[in-house]
Amino acid sequence: MNKTVNINLAGTFFHIDEDAYLKLQRYLEAIKRSFTDAQGRSEIIADIEARIAELFVERMKHDKQVISSKEVDDVINIMGQPEDYLVDEEIFEDEPKNTHTRRSTKKLYRDTDNSYIGGVSSGLGHYLGIDAVWVRLLWILLAIGSGGTFILIYILFWILVPEAVSTADKLTMTGEPVNITNIEKKIRDGIDNVSETVKNVDYQKYGNKVKSSSKSFFDTLGDVAMFCLKLFAKFIGVMLILIGASTLIGLLIGLFTFGISDFAHIPGFDFIDASNAANTPVWLTSLLAFFAIGIPFFFLFYLGLKILINNLKSIGNVAKFSLLGLWVLAIVGLIIIGIRQAREHAFDANVTKTETLQITQQDTLYLKMQGNTLYSNKVYRNHNPYKLVYNESDEKLIYSSDVRLIVKSTKDSLASIRIEKTAEGSNYKAARDRASEIDYGYTLHKNNLKLNAYHTTAFKNKFRDQEVEVTLYLPEGTVLYADDNTYSFHRNSSYYNDILHNDMEEHYLKVMDDELECLDCNKDNYEVNIRIEEKDDHSRVIINDDSLDIKNEENSLKINNKGINANSENVRVKIDNNGVNISSKKE
Repeated sequence: MNKTVNINLAGTFFHIDEDAYLKLQRYLEAIKRSFTDAQGRSEIIADIEARIAELFVERMKHDKQVISSKEVDDVINIMGQPEDYLVDEEIFEDEPKNTHTRRSTKKLYRDTDNSYIGGVSSGLGHYLGIDAVWVRLLWILLAIGSGGTFILIYILFWILVPEAVSTADKLTMTGEPVNITNIEKKIRDGIDNVSETVKNVDYQKYGNKVKSSSKSFFDTLGDVAMFCLKLFAKFIGVMLILIGASTLIGLLIGLFTFGISDFAHIPGFDFIDASNAANTPVWLTSLLAFFAIGIPFFFLFYLGLKILINNLKSIGNVAKFSLLGLWVLAIVGLIIIGIRQAREHAFDANVTKTETLQITQQDTLYLKMQGNTLYSNKVYRNHNPYKLVYNESDEKLIYSSDVRLIVKSTKDSLASIRIEKTAEGSNYKAARDRASEIDYGYTLHKNNLKLNAYHTTAFKNKFRDQEVEVTLYLPEGTVLYADDNTYSFHRNSSYYNDILHNDMEEHYLKVMDDELECLDCNKDNYEVNIRIEEKDDHSRVIINDDSLDIKNEENSLKINNKGINANSENVRVKIDNNGVNISSKKE
């Protein structure tokens, strides 16, 4: 059974085995003796202890783990023995002896000693192995090219990347081994203001030494594979950062743009208010959407930073769980808003009004759609979109051209018009009340019937799929002349039994029993009757009882049971049992 000791090393508490403690104590005392007359001795010792504490933390799997002699030996092996560095001040002009060299891994820190703003560019320069000037120039170009997006990314780097405070941090930032000699050298360089010596280190020579060291083929192959994997991981990290940052910036712009629409009149945002049937504050919906979408993309951005930056500071469990709770609340809030919005369209109801028109069987009715130049210059049916307009009293209205026209025949002596208004609501009564508030009209003057090509409703009613259906019942024998602008309003299916078909406009049409007869259509136009006759196990097409014969002054077409004969001014075509014969009349 071994005795354990609690120690405080550089502000960090450790449980350490008594034998390991004695070994560590002798090691630290030896280091202190080796720097008895050294300038900056206390700072050197403090940084060495901080580095040893950091190495111990890296080797601990849990907080209650006891440091053993093995961990102490590993740390001593990394830091080196004090007797290896018992040198005077002039030795730092030469290459130091180092019997325990160990390759160090670079970590990203902010270099505030060489900073203009936050030390981000200088830190990235150390991490990437390039001059900080080029990094700063790249930041400027990216900030201009992205419209300011990379300014936010710079600020996030400034917040999340730790500053290189201790000597160990600064050595790790430049990729130098953190041992006794380098710590002492770094501190002496800082005291003597000879940082130029560090800047002029021949990194290329160091790299060549590493490359020229003996490696087996498989070690080299493994390093190449690991480099490719790391490069791919860095690429993924960059992509995650770009996607996350651009989404967050877009959401932030959307939050401020949509959020202030409740307090400031922004052109175009009235449409959002008109569609907001549940009257939910737009700023609340924008805020919930920002959190619901932005929080996942923030973690995506943070994941990208974690991939690129090994020593990135954690946001902490409190922040993580707070963001998770906020995200859940935002999702629940959006679901509630969606349910309320959908409920406003749950029921539909209609209000119908039928009126008699003084049009008899002997009359000719001229039908036309009329617009209102105050609202629109076009007379055309548009099924879904609506727009906001102002009437003569400067009242805001919802304008729509969703008007359907249906023409039917009747055996009554007088014509009639049926206007059906439809709207939606959270219940049947609310839908019916909203339908009754739809404003639609028409005028009849000396057999000229003009139907409104639009309908309006007050803005307070919001847009709830309001529409109008106009059914015109005409007595049999009445003549109808439909204006060409009615075409888009009666383009409907046979479901409505509309007897006014497409392309019947601009003709005098006599109302028959469930049909219209054209009175002024071109009689010279040949009417082709096509029917399919099935006999035994085969079928054939019959055109006008086996014959089709069309002629005019210069051309003719004749189709019968003998074949096809076509003649034009210059060409004759004949198709029969003998084949196809094409000849020129000039021959």
